[in-house]
Amino acid sequence: MTKHAPAPEADAPGTVPVADWVRLEDLYANPYPIYRRLREESPVAWVPSVGRYLVTRYADCHWIEQDAETFSADEDGSLMKRAMGHSMLRKDDPEHQVDRAAYGPVLRPKAIKETWSAVFEKNVEKYLAAFAAQGPGADLHLGFAAPFAAENLREIMGFRNATQADLQRWSQTLIDGTGNYADDPEVWTRSAASSAEVDAAISELVPVLRADPDATLLSAVVNAGLPLEAIRANMKMTIGGGLNEPRDVLGTATWALLTNPDQLAQVLADPARWATAFEEAVRWVAPIGMYPRQTTREVEIAGVALPRGARLGVVVAAANRDPEQFDDPETFDINREKRPHLAFGGGTHFCAGTWVARTSVAHVALPRLFARLPRLRLADQPAREGGWVFRGMLELPVAWN
Repeated sequence: MTKHAPAPEADAPGTVPVADWVRLEDLYANPYPIYRRLREESPVAWVPSVGRYLVTRYADCHWIEQDAETFSADEDGSLMKRAMGHSMLRKDDPEHQVDRAAYGPVLRPKAIKETWSAVFEKNVEKYLAAFAAQGPGADLHLGFAAPFAAENLREIMGFRNATQADLQRWSQTLIDGTGNYADDPEVWTRSAASSAEVDAAISELVPVLRADPDATLLSAVVNAGLPLEAIRANMKMTIGGGLNEPRDVLGTATWALLTNPDQLAQVLADPARWATAFEEAVRWVAPIGMYPRQTTREVEIAGVALPRGARLGVVVAAANRDPEQFDDPETFDINREKRPHLAFGGGTHFCAGTWVARTSVAHVALPRLFARLPRLRLADQPAREGGWVFRGMLELPVAWN
């Protein structure tokens, strides 16, 4: 059972649940049994291994997302700030909105339809052809999902002086830093090296884009007048989440559909249901599973009194499997009653790249993948997934005719 002990913060009143049984390696391997136990025993608990209170119920996570005055994104000692700089994700309004406003024209649905959908169509043909040439079997995660998502992001962001392989390396090492709760020095070394590479690439492009603007995200933020420090931080944040989200939901959705052939048959019979499969996959395994907040005042959550300055982990991956919100939440089911999930966050910090992920994966990659590779199926080798702050496929061996 979860223990009750004196609160970690000296100014916290009374006692708080302490889940000292939670280990980082278990969270990485499979966090869902841990989340289930936390929801049932102590939906707000201090977890020493991660140095914060984990919040695991849907209602509480949703409240936190909507109350930015009480729950600040601008956390002290942020791992994301250390890995990427002070991006909009770790700012509150009005500072957050200043940075975010520059993203709107590039990532809104109209721009995706008019500009970026053609890029997704081009890239799905290129990377599916390369993947099919490896057949009749290969790793879908490394062979298709990762390069497809990386090249889409590279073109949207405007890194003409980098390759999709660079974007993959930058993204993984930067998000590894953001999730480095073990404080592994090697992780920090790799993260810092990628951060310096991104800074150099941006510095090279800034004068070019000021002289000759284009439709890319980097051009938009440069010409919006943001300080160089903010440009660098926001671009690193986008490299992290903007690659792993579409990559990982593509892998998860494919794995789930191949594991549930009856649901795959429904989707193949009705192409409008690719979007349903996407939303269920991102609910079932949220690519970004936890993000931090910090209390600005004394507040009570789920009966636990927290002091001002308490560091929280908003575990949307646990919220998305809360039985109070979803029936049979541990199961992938495209036929479940439609209920809102929290995989893309909420409130003012709702994910700016949501429509990129939905369009590139649900409307382009998934239908083309299953149309291009006859009798696509899981290979004999087991698929493997991992992570908890960020979670997705690590290996997805498939075969086809």
